[in-house]
Formats: sequence, C-alpha cells, structure tokens
Amino acid sequence: MSGSIWTFLFARILYNVVMTQYFILLAALLIFCAVAVEKMTSKIKMPMLLGFIALGLFIGNGSMSMIRYEDYSLTETICSCALIIVMFYGGFGTSWKEARPVAVSAGLLASLGVLATALLTSAFCIAVLGFPPLTGLLIGALICSTDAASVFSILRSRHLALKYHTDSLLEVESGSNDPMSYMLVLIILTMMKGGMTFENIVTMLVAQIALGLLAGWLVYYAAKVFLEKVELEIAGFLTIFVFACALASYASAALIGGNGYLAVYMTGILMGNAKLREKKELVHFFDGLSALMQIVIFFILGLLAKPDLLLAMLPMAFVIFLALSLFARPAAVFAILGLKKAPWQQSALVSFAGLRGAASIVFAIMAMADQAEFGLDVFHLVFGIVLFSITIQGTLLPFAARKLDMVNGEGNVLKTFNDYSEDGDLCFCQVVLDQRTPLHGHTIESLALPSGLSVALVLRNRKPLVPHGGLILHALDTLIVTGTKFESAGKLLDQERIEAQDERIGRALMDLQGDVHRIVCIKREEGYVVPDGTTILQEGDMLIFLKS
Repeated sequence: MSGSIWTFLFARILYNVVMTQYFILLAALLIFCAVAVEKMTSKIKMPMLLGFIALGLFIGNGSMSMIRYEDYSLTETICSCALIIVMFYGGFGTSWKEARPVAVSAGLLASLGVLATALLTSAFCIAVLGFPPLTGLLIGALICSTDAASVFSILRSRHLALKYHTDSLLEVESGSNDPMSYMLVLIILTMMKGGMTFENIVTMLVAQIALGLLAGWLVYYAAKVFLEKVELEIAGFLTIFVFACALASYASAALIGGNGYLAVYMTGILMGNAKLREKKELVHFFDGLSALMQIVIFFILGLLAKPDLLLAMLPMAFVIFLALSLFARPAAVFAILGLKKAPWQQSALVSFAGLRGAASIVFAIMAMADQAEFGLDVFHLVFGIVLFSITIQGTLLPFAARKLDMVNGEGNVLKTFNDYSEDGDLCFCQVVLDQRTPLHGHTIESLALPSGLSVALVLRNRKPLVPHGGLILHALDTLIVTGTKFESAGKLLDQERIEAQDERIGRALMDLQGDVHRIVCIKREEGYVVPDGTTILQEGDMLIFLKS
C-alpha cells in the first residue's frame, strides 16, 4: 500500500514538473509568435495589436481552441497589473520639453474631453439604441479614453512628425486620459449598486484625482532623494529601482483611496524627465516591457473572447463606433481646441486619432467581474468597438495626416520621446600612441581634428595632462578622445579576435593579404589602437573592421 502511495506521489510530482515545463515552453512559443506577428503587421501596414488579438482568438475559445479560458476575475488582475506598466511608460517615455507647449490642451482633452466624449456617447446609446440609462453611461465611460500604446506605435513606426506639436499633444492626451475613464467606470458601477449621491460622486472624484497626484509626486520625490543620497553601483539596479517605483506609486495611491493609474502616470512623467543616469537604456527597457505587457493584455483578451458572441455584437459595435468617431469625439475635440484657436486641420486629425485600445477592454472586464446587471454583453460589445477603432483609424491615420496636410516633413517625431538625443551620446575613446607613431613631436592643434571630435585628456606615464593646442605629443601617450556615439555601428562593423595560433601574429598590416584596409581599429588590453600599415598584430588583438 505504501508503495502505491509513493508511486502516486512520484507520478504527481513528475506530472507537475512536465506541465510546468510545457507551459514555460508554450509561453516562449507565444512570444516568438508575437514577434513574428509584429514583423508581419509592420510589413502590411496594419496595427500590430490586431495581430496579437487574432493570435489569442485563434488559440482561445474559437472552433480551433487549444486553451479553454473563461476567468474574468483572473483576467482583470493580470491585465490591471500589465496596464500599470503601460501607463508608467506612457509618462516615462514622454519628453516634457516637447510636450510643454501643448500641455494645457492635452490636459483639457484628457479630462473635460474624456468626460464630454463619455456623456455624448452615452446620450446616443440611451436615446438612439434604447440602452438603460446606467448601461448607456457605462458604455460611454468604458470607451471614452484613447489608447496610448496604439498611438505611440503608429507615430513611431510610421515616423509621423505632425505640425503644431500635434504628435506631442496626442502622446500626452492618450497617455493620461485612462485615469478619467477609470474614475467614471468606478462611479457608474457604484451607482448600479445603489446608494451613490451627488455628494459622494464629487467626493470620490476629488479624492481620486488629488490623492492620485499626491501619491505619484511623493513616490517620485522619495525616489529622487534616495538617488541623490545613494549611488547604485551594480549595473541594472537602477532599472529595478525605477520598476519598483512604478509599482509603489500605484499601490500607495490605491491604499489611500486615490487613482492608482493617475499616480503611475504622474510618477512616470516626473521620473522620465528627471536627470537619471542611463536614461536612454531605461526608456528602452520600459519600451520593451510595455510591449510585452501589451502582448499579454491583447493575447489574454483574445483568449477570453468568444468569436460567436463577438460576431453577434459587431453590428451594434459598429454603430456605436461611428457615433463615437463621427459625433462624440469630434464634438469634444473641436470645442476644446477651439478655445485655443487651433487650426481646423489639427482638430480634425486629433479627432480621428482617438484610437480605443487595451484600457477600454480591461475596464470592461472589470465591469464584468463586478457582476452587475447590464442587460447586454458589455465585454464583447466594447471588444468590437476597439477592433473597429484599431482597424479603421489605426490603418488610415497616416493617410488622414497627409490628406489634412498635417505632416511636418522637417520634424522628427522621435523628439517627443525621452530616448531621443539630438546630439547623440557623448562617447570617450582611449587611443594609445605606439613607439613608431607619426604623431610623436606634433602638437595637439596640428592634428586638425574635425568639428565634434576633441582630445579631452592626455595620459603620460599614468599622469594626466590637461590638453591644450601647444601640448607636444610623445610616443606611448594615451589620448582620451571625445566624440558622438555612432548608434548604427553594429550594422556596419564586425570584429575578429587574433588567437594564439594565428599566422598573422608578429606581421605588419602592410604585409598581409586581403582587405586589411577595412580594419578601423584594434582593441588591446591597454586600449584602442588606430592602425596604419606598420602596425604589428599581436595575440589577443580584436580587429574591428567594416563589413564587406
């Protein structure tokens, strides 16, 4: 009997191990598929998020289902956590320098604009489609915000620099309007349960906004003080620290009754525009992490959706999408931007660029998990609206920008993001002058270095010398040269190590056959050597050369 128990336990453990490895492998395969989908959609000029949704639908609950998944509560938890990263990156990646001229307009669109869009859409649903009042208000609240990930993706992939700082306007608005939608959804869900007075609504709104902003600022300030006092010496710890700040801002705001998403965005935009080391690397990390979170969100949403129910809701979803895109959103945008006397072309493009996305569906799942009575399938209805928005508006946005003459041919949309560097990164290179250098006895000014390249320091017998035009160079001097980092070096340059048995050791470059003229520099233990024909190759040399 005991032998049977041990056999059963062993089999159970083995099964769990195998299933764990299976799910890890499946997760890796799905990420590989997502990367392939991104490449495919970029080639056919289709928004990549559609590909992620299609992947989830294919693997999920359709006729070819491989995974059965119907858990709204778990989906809400996973997607809410993923949305924290997406919201944080929305602020962290935004350049305040570029956004400042349109900050007021973007703020109005993200607050009053979202509220107006929600009310106008709700009015259409109630008056024309006959929705119950609270259900109509809920639909308006769910789809009133625009999707930052979709807008960022299109602006960057199509290199859409827009006139009148419209690219920055769209970036800030789409990155900051989800908190308002979230607050409206919370209020309406509370009203559906009863006992919500006007005073309660006002109190809740004020608390959500004020405490959310306060929590976001406090986390940023605490992080700023910490980084001023403590230097994180281990590479990568700054990334971990900033990631923890994103989580802390959301959790702290939620604990005190504030808006967690607003706090996350606030912390993100403050930290993203602070003087942080490795800023560009941080932006790139959160860009990749945000992309992964989008894959997770849309894939899980695709798993959760049922194609037959989605198809049944598409006609109604299309009608609401038209009302939202042709009536509610334009009315709100033209009214707000009209106060700033914006050109009609700008207002028209901002109206058209109001793509719906992940947040709308995540908030719809939150509503479904709340188990309130809606009288219709809210999740699949909102899913359908988002599909139409991403497909139609996302695909036609570059075309609309050109037709409205809003493309700024001389601009650079990358300036609106924090990983853009107008002058490039400053790079320090070490060059050791060998015994036979032709520079021996020459002054620094006689080198006639081109603009952008300069000698920052000279080391002679390990002693630093402040460089000046009249300083005479000696053999074995080490020059610290500054210039601008070449971002595309990896595409043009390759490298080869000289191993112990290499027949080229001890020979001068001029005596070698082949394309030795393509050797740009040689990396040695003591530094980099700029070669000439007399340079002797040594064991361990790393040859850096132009690709053929």
